[in-house]
Amino acid sequence: MKERLKNALFSTRLTAVLFLLYPTAMAFGTFIESWYSTDTAKIWIYNAWWFELLMVLMAVNFFGNIFKYRLLRKEKWAVLALHLSFLLILFGAFVTRYFGFEGVMPIREGVTENQFLSEKTYLTVFVDGDMNGEPRRKKLQGDLLLSEHVNNTFNWKNDFNGQEFSIRYVDFLENATEGLVLDETGERYLKIVEAGDGNRHDHYLKEGELVNIHNILFSLNKEQEGAINIKLEDGLYTIDSPFSGQFMRMADQFQGSLEANTESPLQLRSLYTLPNFQFVIPEPALRGSFDIVKADTQGEGVQNALRIEVSSKGEEEVITLLGGKGVTNEPKKVNVGGLEFYLQFGSLPIELPFAIRLNDFIAEKYPGTEKSYASFMSRITVEDDEAFDYDIYMNHVLDYKGYRFFQASFNPDEKGTILSVNHDWWGTWLTYAGYMLLYLSMIGIFFIGKTRFKDLSTSLDKINLKKKTLTILLLLLSFAPFPTAAQEHTHAQKTSLDFDSIIQADAFSLAHAEKFGSLIIQDAGGRMKPANTFSSELLRKVSKSDTYKGLNSDQVLLSIMNNPAVWYNVPMVYLKRGNDSLRKLLSRGAKDKFAPLLSFFDTEGNYKIAPQLEAAYRAAVPNQFQKDFIEIDKRVNLLYSALEGKIMRIFPIPNDPNNKWISYPELSEANFTGKDSLYVKNILPLYFQSLRLAQQDKDYEQADNLLESIHGFQKKFGSEVLPSEDKIKAEIQYNKYDIFKKLYSWYIYAGTLFFIVLIVQIFNSNRLISILVSGFKILMLLLFIMHTTGLVARWYISGHAPWSDAYESMIYVAWATQFFGLVFGRKSTLTMASTAFVAGMILMIAHWNWMDPAIANLQPVLDSYWLMIHVAVIVGSYGPFALGMIIGVVSLLLMIIASTKNQKKIKLQIKELTIINELALTVGLIMLTIGNFLGGMWANESWGRYWGWDPKETWALISIMVYAFVIHMRLIPGLRGLWIFNLMSVIAFASILMTYFGVNFYLVGLHSYASGDKIITPNFVYYAVVIIFLLGLASYFRSKKYEL
Repeated sequence: MKERLKNALFSTRLTAVLFLLYPTAMAFGTFIESWYSTDTAKIWIYNAWWFELLMVLMAVNFFGNIFKYRLLRKEKWAVLALHLSFLLILFGAFVTRYFGFEGVMPIREGVTENQFLSEKTYLTVFVDGDMNGEPRRKKLQGDLLLSEHVNNTFNWKNDFNGQEFSIRYVDFLENATEGLVLDETGERYLKIVEAGDGNRHDHYLKEGELVNIHNILFSLNKEQEGAINIKLEDGLYTIDSPFSGQFMRMADQFQGSLEANTESPLQLRSLYTLPNFQFVIPEPALRGSFDIVKADTQGEGVQNALRIEVSSKGEEEVITLLGGKGVTNEPKKVNVGGLEFYLQFGSLPIELPFAIRLNDFIAEKYPGTEKSYASFMSRITVEDDEAFDYDIYMNHVLDYKGYRFFQASFNPDEKGTILSVNHDWWGTWLTYAGYMLLYLSMIGIFFIGKTRFKDLSTSLDKINLKKKTLTILLLLLSFAPFPTAAQEHTHAQKTSLDFDSIIQADAFSLAHAEKFGSLIIQDAGGRMKPANTFSSELLRKVSKSDTYKGLNSDQVLLSIMNNPAVWYNVPMVYLKRGNDSLRKLLSRGAKDKFAPLLSFFDTEGNYKIAPQLEAAYRAAVPNQFQKDFIEIDKRVNLLYSALEGKIMRIFPIPNDPNNKWISYPELSEANFTGKDSLYVKNILPLYFQSLRLAQQDKDYEQADNLLESIHGFQKKFGSEVLPSEDKIKAEIQYNKYDIFKKLYSWYIYAGTLFFIVLIVQIFNSNRLISILVSGFKILMLLLFIMHTTGLVARWYISGHAPWSDAYESMIYVAWATQFFGLVFGRKSTLTMASTAFVAGMILMIAHWNWMDPAIANLQPVLDSYWLMIHVAVIVGSYGPFALGMIIGVVSLLLMIIASTKNQKKIKLQIKELTIINELALTVGLIMLTIGNFLGGMWANESWGRYWGWDPKETWALISIMVYAFVIHMRLIPGLRGLWIFNLMSVIAFASILMTYFGVNFYLVGLHSYASGDKIITPNFVYYAVVIIFLLGLASYFRSKKYEL
């Protein structure tokens, strides 16, 4: 029996089952979190006993396999270290789970705190009564993980001096608050809104009572000396305040004064300002009862409500407690069975062995923005035996006496900080030790000892020797739709005025337009960029072209600014094929490809597509018809922003603390004075007047001088945020060549032609074909160099690593795919051709409508060296996996075309590709594993924990386990063979697609920096599933027939 249990626990079959069950459970957990809540996912999955049992079984299985496969040998030390590292990581997770704790610590400026609030929520009960004639107190306390989506239950039974009592769960409501439930027979309440700590708080003042709000007393129909007395008589409200102040009526901005100790009419919906206090009374007093109600999830002060039943001596009472994470409320009192119960629900205050004082909170914004934060920092003093100052900001933590403090958030008024606190020294360092051992073992697998990777490399060399004596027959044709770039606009429909002729006749010179394109503007996100960047985006997004009627983007933008009225009538808004309803709304012909902006509005100025847009934006999952309207709306808005002129923020406001720049139409909003005011009001009219004169005499000297003066004004008042001349030139060249958009078609064409040449070489190998093959290899290298140059240019222009959003990571994945294609292509030209095609497809997807290629500012959490390390490694791993996927497809196709005549040649080719496939997957798995755990270290530096079941990190772990299963299938009876391995290398790639696309666009989590709109699953995904099924089915029978 003992031996049978041992064999079962250490068997490869159990390994396979665990490697299927564990990631499946995690996958469900990520969707449960998205559908319901994080706590629901924890209750059902992550904190469930059966989930922890799976981890224990994995640890036992890993440990047993060390002896089963004799990994204690010297030559197997790398594989041994790999297994031990996972055991150490699992043990570290156990210590963190059961011995570590965390929480949040809100501090206002100038305040000293020595407590933080626990991340867990607790129910605390104090029971007061008499024992032998003396008052005594009994305390009960326990942590609770609750969700309104699950069947919660608990029943605490205890006694006080022999008197039994119980506390039983009744109900739980998320996002609850104390609110007024209207009732004509109820008491009268007056609502008072204040934001003393930067957050909105609603208070209800009951008629005939006093309420204390931040040490200021309010009364309603109960006069009290020293209080703000509000009276209601015959429907008229008056206010009598002991403090002087002012008020501002929000409806018409009327301002008035509030005299101290003087009764005056109360102004509803007005902001009253007293010394260090502001409040609003938004509505008249209402009758009702005060109870727990569902709150707006976007509101402040939202908590959870726990309803419990307290019973003793046959008496029962139900009480509702408000509380939640980061919240501590005063206990509620209830008398039951002669005992007094004080009950409290929420976080526990945990005392620190030292104190922290917040000296200053600093929030830096991107230039010219109000809420786009570049960074935020807490300047604190640690008060202990030896006090010291420290700055806490994103990716810069305070580590002191086993406690780690992280910059988590801040109050809306920017006068208080919220720190994340973590106490998990042993768990963190045990896990880190596991990470270090993991990295060393991964390196060892490549270079040291007897490993599978080295065995595969040796086998590949042997197959290449055999191939020299055989002629391989390979028949593989790949066809792909090649999207064509929009050409010069042709329009059959003529209008009464030929606006195109007007535009061409009034066009400004190309040389001057290029100078204008180097003028710096400040975009809505605070990024400083040349006008050429906006003009390029404008044409490419609005008209799907780089030029209009022979005018480049800078000439078009200049023309729009010079004569916007003409451009309202120019048909340049691209209309997608097939949407006849849109064309009918715009009164355009069925074959018209473009429409003027004017056609989107009726004679009364109403937006024609407004009803369709409203339905589209309300739809949870918009259909293709609705998506077309959303896309056209974006083009219209972009063109309108150019015609309006507000996008051209070219004037820096002198001495503005946030380096704000404004446009010509916004000049009235800024306080320019003296000569500066005269300059900004007159420079653009003078500039365009000189341009119009230059059109006649072709002398642009005056226009050049005026443009140079604008450059000088920018340097004088905006030098702090002005990019360097070299960076401006680099960005203009980057816009001009648009290398990534060109590369995707070049990759696809080159990859397809390379396949054709390889096929010809199989049937008729000669010197010309050999030269062509060598030529294509050189071409693949040249395309890769161009790709690399584009990435480096984007890095230089943006100032950060080019993989910080969805578009950038896609072009980086394409780069990694091509890189590994070239590396493994030395052994197989077919691999090189395959990866070129895949790289092209990835770049093509990157240029679909739902990814924005614009360079943007970084979010604060991404402004870290971890961006270069973690993201580069983990996203780079997608390249080898994509290579494995395409090799798997090619291998399955080879199985299908196998015949009696070419059986040996095909089998040898499949073996070669399968070895390359396994090598690629091994490299990808190593990179993904290292990258994921590096991400854990980054998370620990940024958010205070190295693992939090965030969907992105969870799906990366799922992908690790999926590919680890694929690589280890050779050890499992019934799952060995070339066919199953290649098929699984294709199917497994779905986990990578989910890790990258699914998490970014379908799930919720901390990885909010991935840009792009939420999308529905494209139809080609369903087609791909069907194709893979048919491919696998057909190749299975052929592989069995010819023993492949």
